[in-house]
Amino acid sequence: MEAIKASTGIEWIRQGFVLFRKQPAELSMLFLLYMLLMFSLSLIPLVGQLLPLLLVPAFSMAFMQACVEIEADRKVRPSVILTSFRSAALGPLLRLGSLYLLAAIAAVAASTLVDDGLFWNLMSGQMKPEDDDAAMGNLPLGMIFSALIYLPFGMAFWHAAPLILWQRMGLFKAIFYSFFAVRRCGKAFIAYALGWILVGIALPAIISALLSLLLGKNVVTLMLLMPLSVVLTIVMYCSFYPTYTAVFERPEQN
Repeated sequence: MEAIKASTGIEWIRQGFVLFRKQPAELSMLFLLYMLLMFSLSLIPLVGQLLPLLLVPAFSMAFMQACVEIEADRKVRPSVILTSFRSAALGPLLRLGSLYLLAAIAAVAASTLVDDGLFWNLMSGQMKPEDDDAAMGNLPLGMIFSALIYLPFGMAFWHAAPLILWQRMGLFKAIFYSFFAVRRCGKAFIAYALGWILVGIALPAIISALLSLLLGKNVVTLMLLMPLSVVLTIVMYCSFYPTYTAVFERPEQN
């Protein structure tokens, strides 16, 4: 595999916008269906908070498959949400989801080393942001520490789901290949992450500030920003696909 330049990370974001622009309505419908399913699962007693994270790999492949359909000039249909559930790879994808869950718990738990359990209490529902404004000063430190702990897990999981579904790799083989693929393309992924920080966080913040100054109504500003937030989230999901195809073979288009 040839070395991938840092600028490729920005190109991945651009390709995400290109894919979205081809079928915006269909992708928006898929996203709303996904959100509805996640919300419904969260209502299940006892396991409702865990199921959405457990099913992330399975549902993420719906958007990856949607990108395949778009490349093949086929209409993205709502049934694509069931891509993983129709596959023999569902078992490994669910086991991958279990590892997602364990890694997330471990990363948040590790934050107790630097913030006296603040981030853990917040994520576990034992504390609310407004409970102690003074203590919240330590929250960013805990969040950053958790993100750093989760980083190698994120590298290992990034390509694992499509490798399992499309290349029929075993769970740990897919994790291995994913980790070293991301590591080898490190500069591109750093540019990709920085690009999304600019596009997905800084840009909406600037627009929000301008709208607040012009309109002076937080409710109106929120209503105007909500569609932008949804679009950017869908584009981000679409951009996952080119990060995969830049390294691995494109899936077969049946």
